Amino acid sequence: MVLLDEEAETLAKILICDDSAFMRMMLKKVLVDHGHEVIGEASDGRQAVQMYRQYRPDLTTMDITMPKMDGIEAVRLIHEEDPLARIIMVTAVGQRSIITDALKAGASDFIVKPFVPSQVVEAINKVLASRFFTESLDNNSKKG
Repeated sequence: MVLLDEEAETLAKILICDDSAFMRMMLKKVLVDHGHEVIGEASDGRQAVQMYRQYRPDLTTMDITMPKMDGIEAVRLIHEEDPLARIIMVTAVGQRSIITDALKAGASDFIVKPFVPSQVVEAINKVLASRFFTESLDNNSKKG
């Protein structure tokens, strides 16, 4: 059986969180071009948390500097509710010093802006692979 493009399964359902419409557009293009489905776009931290609760994406990209609530606080709130949440932080070059805070809050990985598509794909593949590995371990432990 041959699947038509619209019937093909997507690799992951992804939520993009960034206050820059341009950055959301750039990330969306990279993600869609690589077979992922963008299920939502948030422009501030509060909206990111609300949309995460609503959609429960497979993966979330989260800018650090956003209005209303920064990305680190949004990650902290999401991670408290869903410890298995997969979140990739997107940060400007000058913000590397706060990546440690983001990882402590529950981020899975990070991408530095400006990025090239291969960096985004590599980070997403790494985080998704760890998710599937974790789910596999969890399923195996329930069987035994």
